[in-house]
Amino acid sequence: MLIGVPKEIKSDEYRIGLTPESVKAITEDGHEVMILSDAGLGIGKTNEEYQSHGAIIIDTREEIFEKADMIVKVKEPQLDECALLNEGQILFTYLHLAPDPEQIKALLDSGSKAIAYESVKGKDGSYPLLTPMSEVAGRMAVQAGASCLEKAKGGSGMLIGGVTGVNSANVVIIGGGVVGLNSIEIAIGMKANVTVLDKSAERLDYLETVFGDDLNAVIANKENNETFISAADLLIGAVLIPGASAPKIVTRELLLKMKKGSVFVDVAIDQGGCIATSQPTSHAEPTFVVDNIVHYCVTNMPGAVGRTSTYALCNATLPYVLLLANEGLVTAAQGNHAIQTAVNVFHGELIEPAVAKTVDLPCSPNPFL
Repeated sequence: MLIGVPKEIKSDEYRIGLTPESVKAITEDGHEVMILSDAGLGIGKTNEEYQSHGAIIIDTREEIFEKADMIVKVKEPQLDECALLNEGQILFTYLHLAPDPEQIKALLDSGSKAIAYESVKGKDGSYPLLTPMSEVAGRMAVQAGASCLEKAKGGSGMLIGGVTGVNSANVVIIGGGVVGLNSIEIAIGMKANVTVLDKSAERLDYLETVFGDDLNAVIANKENNETFISAADLLIGAVLIPGASAPKIVTRELLLKMKKGSVFVDVAIDQGGCIATSQPTSHAEPTFVVDNIVHYCVTNMPGAVGRTSTYALCNATLPYVLLLANEGLVTAAQGNHAIQTAVNVFHGELIEPAVAKTVDLPCSPNPFL
């Protein structure tokens, strides 16, 4: 199979779909890999390094999209990239279709076969290609939120960990999954007062076992949400419904009860965000203020630490890239449940029920189930 890797074009996105080491593993399996010239510079990798690992360097993205049997990316394709996709071509990347009807239409029109990283589901119910970026985003959320608390950034002027004789900030995390766990770890390490809200008593028991008395673990319900969110100095939204839009946990009314100068970091923004006032932002302009609350809603947070993120992501994606290259999509999907559930668009049809329900579009049967 001929695999193409273009340069990511989303604002301030430095990741790339394959590392040189991944290219070597793929070419040693008998496949060819085309890399757009200089696409790896964001992670400090030159054309020469890719070539030494077996890649073919291509000067234009049009040639990559024209010739490749499979496109491997990181972020969802922008509309001009969707226009370059070919009938039957495999696209393997994060898609996050639920809040993006324009991308859905463009992918359907392309006739391509789009497989979403975030929909690859393991037999144990985990999402192995979402996990590494969730780890990065969870850690970055506290880092970004702590910075936004600075007065010059619009925050209340609090040091997240306080100092002797001065209280630490109250950090409240909505959701105790992978993002939440990593946010908890960093926030505790920065000596904040940390509360996590989650609907699962079992998950809260686990988090209490991990973090002990350093964590306040609370069942998420209307009363508890209002009590702790209104007292937060830094609020992190870490909720996820795979394939669907994120639930709006924080209403405008609840936002008005939060403290002036507090900060909200919406890690769920790729799926539409979990606060009523969230709107996508970029690394270039990461924040905006609504009702005196600083909103940080960057849609590609891990892109800022492209080297770490790329290697973490490729460690997880490589086995699936090899599976698709060796067997093709149809055979791979028929024999692998993780791939079956990850195909969102197939030959001009939307086959992901959660996405179809969210955007109110017809959903065709998944041919692999």
